[in-house]
Amino acid sequence: MSRVVMKFIALFLLPMLALGGCATERPGALTTASVSSDAPYLLGSGDRLRVTVFNQPSLSASYSVDASGVITMPLIGPVEAQGRSTFELEKAIGRRLAKDFLRNPNVSVEVETYRPFFIFGEVTLAGQYPYVAGMTAEQAVAIAGGFSPRARRGAIELSRRDAKGVIRVTVPMTTLIRPGDTLIIKERWF
Repeated sequence: MSRVVMKFIALFLLPMLALGGCATERPGALTTASVSSDAPYLLGSGDRLRVTVFNQPSLSASYSVDASGVITMPLIGPVEAQGRSTFELEKAIGRRLAKDFLRNPNVSVEVETYRPFFIFGEVTLAGQYPYVAGMTAEQAVAIAGGFSPRARRGAIELSRRDAKGVIRVTVPMTTLIRPGDTLIIKERWF
């Protein structure tokens, strides 16, 4: 075997096999199994939320999570939404309203519109697209016009922000994606 082939095997193939086909940017950060887990959706900048405070129509409205990760409501002002589930945000809003304004507020938060996902690399129409609940990486590629002739089609690279920062992992095409994910379609070598 040539030295180049041996180096390729040592640098690329062996680490992928050791990780079960996954390569992560941050060791131990994310695996294929944890990408497709049913963890609660965490809110982020670009999400549009419907907040309902029962029996308080003046407080019930649609709010967008701004670039700093907050929504601003009447009476209580800015409330941190970034990195929280809808359940956690309901509780935070309820606590703030109960503190000075309402007795036993009943708050509901639901996502009206998810933030977009991004796809680039070897696809026909790279860019930003609206997220559809339950979308797989394969469906995201279809939305972007399909693969280019040079695309590697077996797996894609997924970039996702989690509580510790941005992670990057190679996943199969059947992986469920989330709002805010970035999909990178690599070029094949042969």
